[in-house]
Amino acid sequence: MLRLTEVSAPRRKVDMATSKTIAALLGPTLVASAASIFLNLDAWPGMVDQAFRNPVLILVAGYPLFVAGLAIVYFHNRWTGGWPVVVTVLGWLAVVSGLLRILLPTRLAEIAMRAVQTAGVMPISALIILVVGAFLSFKAYSRE
Repeated sequence: MLRLTEVSAPRRKVDMATSKTIAALLGPTLVASAASIFLNLDAWPGMVDQAFRNPVLILVAGYPLFVAGLAIVYFHNRWTGGWPVVVTVLGWLAVVSGLLRILLPTRLAEIAMRAVQTAGVMPISALIILVVGAFLSFKAYSRE
């Protein structure tokens, strides 16, 4: 007769492999995004102004974000403790963010313009993105 631990141990190994694979993709992408923000901090208001003058661009950008979020949630909707929950939360944030861009592109353009022009928003956002990306990269590429 099989014990529960004998059955669940291989499953946990597969779950962790999925978490590490997704983190290996998200982590470096977030670090690169944060670096881009920091390196172009002065240019961000102008870039956002150009990008968000055309709500179609927001709408079109929403689809890949929505699909990526759905893929993460489909393969990794884990709410049990530990660092893999961060991957699940990012998946759901991508789903919601993509859906909002699809449904409310003109409203999001207005919000983005105000946010970027508010002092300190971009550096703080970049710092948060950098920390999350570095954490996921560390977890993905370290031995556990």
